[in-house]
Amino acid sequence: MLKEFKKFISKGNVVDLAVGVIIGGAFGKIVSSLVNDILMPIIGAIIGGIDFSNLSVKIGNAKIAYGMFIQNIIDFLIIAFCVFIFVKIVNKLSNLTKKEEEKEEAIAETEVSILKEIRDELKKNNKKSTKTTVKKK
Repeated sequence: MLKEFKKFISKGNVVDLAVGVIIGGAFGKIVSSLVNDILMPIIGAIIGGIDFSNLSVKIGNAKIAYGMFIQNIIDFLIIAFCVFIFVKIVNKLSNLTKKEEEKEEAIAETEVSILKEIRDELKKNNKKSTKTTVKKK
């Protein structure tokens, strides 16, 4: 069982996933800071000096902090947009790499087909020269 676990952990996908989760967590903190410390104060100033983090409604003893909910929605939308842009960039780079590989493969295939044609012509010419040599004797 321990060997299976080591094999599982050493696979590239698990390590990539772990790195992604760690970087995603750090990225989330950066975006949260962007939303909480920069964007929300600007949005609050634009709409009349409202501090969203303090918006709440009190119902009995319960405090419903809908301002924090609004901030979290904006936080989520910014993170989702950033991930969308990142994925688009990665896909574009991946497509460029694929196109270059396909181009190289096409060139290699063309070279191979030209070499095959040359080989076939040489065989054909070799057979003709052998036949003419045989006839002369």
